[in-house]
Order: sequence, then C-alpha cells, then structure tokens
Amino acid sequence: MTIKRYGGGEKGAGGQPLPFARATEAAGWLYVSGQVPMEKGEIVGGGIIGQTRKAIENLIAILKEAGYGLEDVVRVGVWLDDPRDFWSFNGVYAEYFGENPPARACVQSRMMVDCKVEVDCVAYRADRA
Repeated sequence: MTIKRYGGGEKGAGGQPLPFARATEAAGWLYVSGQVPMEKGEIVGGGIIGQTRKAIENLIAILKEAGYGLEDVVRVGVWLDDPRDFWSFNGVYAEYFGENPPARACVQSRMMVDCKVEVDCVAYRADRA
C-alpha cells in the first residue's frame, strides 16, 4: 500500500514550521489534519460564524487538492472552545454538510491557538482504493 502525503513543512501562527502533513491518503482513505480558521499564518476574526466558515473552507481546499469532495467525507471531528457556540457552529456546518451529513463527533476543548473551532475529517473514494 502506498501512502501519499499532502503538504508538510508549512508555517503556522508565528511562522513556526508545522511538523505534520495537511492530509495523508492510503487505500482510498484520506485523513485531513485539523483545520483552524487560519489564513496566511494568522487566525481570522469573525467570531464563531466567520471562524467556522474559514476552518471548513480550509478543509475543503485540502480535500480538493487531494481530489476529494465533501460528498466523499465519511466522518468529521469538531473541537469547540466554548460550548455556547454549538448552535451557531451547527448552523454554518449545515450549510456545507446539510444534504448528506457524515458521522461526526463534537467536543469542547481548549485550543492550541487562539481560535474558537477546529475541524478535521476522514474521506473515502472506492476508485482510489
């Protein structure tokens, strides 16, 4: 089985190199690393709604780069800094995953960077297995 890595050696907040790939693909499965609402190494503003959109858009960009789409996502993991943001987060999330939602876990967690949300996913394409 071949393992393909997307990204790596990129810079995060403060210009520090990130010691992980944006995504890893093996046997049709794509594992996308947690995405925060970051653009050009900086966390974007906009509260939970703007940050959720940016985190999901970052996730979509990685899926697209690897040749996958939202329709291929089978599981999403979500970390929220504040549980009071749950319903606002869900509203934005449904805009992207409302038709055919994947399995999902959502937990409250302190963030490693100063943001409100982090999202990762697992996607699958049988034609790439």
